[in-house]
Amino acid sequence: MRPLPAPRARLRACRGLLGLLAALLPLIAPATETTSPSGAQRATDAGRTLVGTAAPPMVLTTIDGQRIDLGRLYGHKAVYLKFWATWCVPCREQMPHLQRTFESAGTDLEVIAINAGFNDPLDDVRDYRRRMGLSMPIVLDDGSLGAAFNLRVTPQHIVIGRDGRIVYVGHLADAPLEDALRAARAAEPAAAVAGQGAPTRSPPPSVRYRAGDQLPELAVTTLDGSTFLVGAAGKPTVIAFLSPWCESYLAESRPQLAANCRSAREQIEKRAADPGVRWIGVASGLWASGEDLAGYRDQYQVSIPLTLDASGRLFREFDVRSVPTLLLIDSRGRIVRRVSGAAAGSAQGLNALLAGVG
Repeated sequence: MRPLPAPRARLRACRGLLGLLAALLPLIAPATETTSPSGAQRATDAGRTLVGTAAPPMVLTTIDGQRIDLGRLYGHKAVYLKFWATWCVPCREQMPHLQRTFESAGTDLEVIAINAGFNDPLDDVRDYRRRMGLSMPIVLDDGSLGAAFNLRVTPQHIVIGRDGRIVYVGHLADAPLEDALRAARAAEPAAAVAGQGAPTRSPPPSVRYRAGDQLPELAVTTLDGSTFLVGAAGKPTVIAFLSPWCESYLAESRPQLAANCRSAREQIEKRAADPGVRWIGVASGLWASGEDLAGYRDQYQVSIPLTLDASGRLFREFDVRSVPTLLLIDSRGRIVRRVSGAAAGSAQGLNALLAGVG
């Protein structure tokens, strides 16, 4: 048989290689997809209990001191809230869309940028606004807005109709978001405001624990299904607030922050065998699921018990807005002190935290 011309032979070889890759792809890619939901899926999940409910009538304060009463807007304007962070890559990619939406909003749409308040000090937010040329109102969340609107991912879009009902929760700046914004502006304002048939979603009660406070026995469920009583008397307890993606995702954009997270994990592991202290790692639920946290535990061989703070309740109640943060609770269940940032990842910082223990 006459040999095939070289181009046809190469084409046949390429087809064979593509077939092999297609056969192998299910063994390579889906593991990540099934264990770590996409941003769009996380936002969709967050919206399941939000869409159709009456939006909470909260009063916001911008980083410039302006007060915005959402309750006064409902019934008159549609409202577009966008949760974001300075370290978030898709947030940065979508910022031109947000700016254009604000500039073209007109009188029937209020556009507000909500910084998630996670590892984002005020100076960083202001500098980001300047560099990105943003002119819409910006609010730095203290956790209360994230709780009220079920924040699970950044960016997370919340669209509220002129009737005061939440009509859309999403992650992408795409056609469904544009459709939701048009529908929100067209919603009949006369039916507005809580009490017209839609259930009202109230902000969760505000509890803030400070140094010197006596804690109740806060029960959390760890990854292995055990119950851990955070404020239980008996032994001192260290709560390590963390994020499972800090070391990897922020390695290039925030290398010092990523290094702090890595150092804190390493220092904790060195101390974790001390029988005189209990340790519990509390992971933020922002951009993280139980599967993500389990992957973090296995990858770094973390030995302390871990729990996912999916709703952000513990981060809010202990007023933690950055990772790593370590809190010491004494043997009587009283908050003693905390260390954060680079101090949480240094031997000196942990020595200072644990001073007087044991």
